[in-house]
Amino acid sequence: MSGNGTTAGDDPLQTAVWRLRSRACWADAAALLLPATPAAALQRASLLVERCLYTEQGWEEAEDALRTAEALAHSDDERGAAACERGYLAYAATVLAVRDRADEARAALGRAAALVPPGAPQRALLDFRRGLLAENLTRSPQAARAAYRRAHAGATAQSDPLLLSFTWRHLAGLALREGELAEARHGFAESLRIREELGYLVGTAPALVSLADTETEPEASRLREEARRLFRLLGGVPKWLARQLAPTPPAAA
Repeated sequence: MSGNGTTAGDDPLQTAVWRLRSRACWADAAALLLPATPAAALQRASLLVERCLYTEQGWEEAEDALRTAEALAHSDDERGAAACERGYLAYAATVLAVRDRADEARAALGRAAALVPPGAPQRALLDFRRGLLAENLTRSPQAARAAYRRAHAGATAQSDPLLLSFTWRHLAGLALREGELAEARHGFAESLRIREELGYLVGTAPALVSLADTETEPEASRLREEARRLFRLLGGVPKWLARQLAPTPPAAA
């Protein structure tokens, strides 16, 4: 959930990393990155942290990569970015019920906020992740919405379409909970459009399912079936989506 899904300057390495990442091949993408610089070490760690959230596996590898990134970080920006990844890994472990690391997640993202000033390139991603904590751990939808809106504005200003796809999705999710169906449908549709344009396959099935929740039949069933196809194609990733894609039992006669 970091990076913008583009390949600035058509860098062959970044193009290869993006293609692997978008197809759920995080370990292969990480293997292309030599953690010899703070930037490369941080990118490698972010890939392996993201793999944990989508597959619920690889926690030790992500921890090792993150420790390397933290050791190489020297500037406030680098330390703040590493703390953001540390908080995200702790959040993933907590929300997936692997281990309760909520306090660590809050502390790490708070540390990142102290190191990364408003307006810095990394701030939008940090705001988004603070929104995730507010929504899913603190259960504060108002705080989550404010954080998502800051992240949305930052992603727009920085032309970060991948992050925009996430802010659209989570703002739409809050709208749906409040019964704002038209607003939710618009947000989910925008998220899906961006992911399809970027070729972000691993994030497309969740976007299809979310949009289906706002549609009527037969469109809702069509969207869910397309999501199932992608889910199977990617080997059952993201793992947490399996529950939402389970067939609905037939109604009793």
